[in-house]
Amino acid sequence: MLSSSLLKNPEAARFGVKNRLKMLMYWRVNCACWTGCPNVAEPMDGRERRSPILALTRTRLRIFQRAAKTLTWLLVLLLSGCGFHLQSALTHPAEMERTYLATENTHSQFYRELRSQLRAAGVNLVESPVEATATLSILVDETDQRVLSVSARNVPTEYEVYYSVEYELLSGENRLLAPQLITLTRDYTYNENLVLGKAHEEAMMREAIVNDLVRIVLKQISSL
Repeated sequence: MLSSSLLKNPEAARFGVKNRLKMLMYWRVNCACWTGCPNVAEPMDGRERRSPILALTRTRLRIFQRAAKTLTWLLVLLLSGCGFHLQSALTHPAEMERTYLATENTHSQFYRELRSQLRAAGVNLVESPVEATATLSILVDETDQRVLSVSARNVPTEYEVYYSVEYELLSGENRLLAPQLITLTRDYTYNENLVLGKAHEEAMMREAIVNDLVRIVLKQISSL
């Protein structure tokens, strides 16, 4: 009920009612903003107001999506680093029923990875060429790095890692695969203040090159 002073002054009464209505509308709008309730009045100025709870939910969703993408890429890199490749099973000629893998360096990364992948593909590897029906010979197995660019102080700033292999596949007097020479390279920037980190990067890069070389060899064998 309005006070007696407001009843005596109609203008003051109308002003008081307007103020009460504005306060009520302001309270309902703020209630909508903080609770996200859709069934309350919109702001009188026509501007869109978003619920902080809804905005927080959308922010968390974006963070989750970015994290999922990052984890996917990390999983792909991890599988690649372990030598795992999404490819079909190796098909090899019948002459490779018992295969001897010949090399002068049995400790090289390429030899060890090729041997591992051949076994995983079901190729029966034997320890002597006498009992073998086919011989896969590694004729060249070399890896190193060379300088690509230097700074004004003649300090190397960029290196190139390379790996070269040459191989052939024989079955008695029959040459199943003529000598194949393949060289793969990758480059990286060098920082003399980050020697340990760059050494690790070089090792990871060489490992990736070896995986690519082995994949090429297996693909060529599958095409025979």
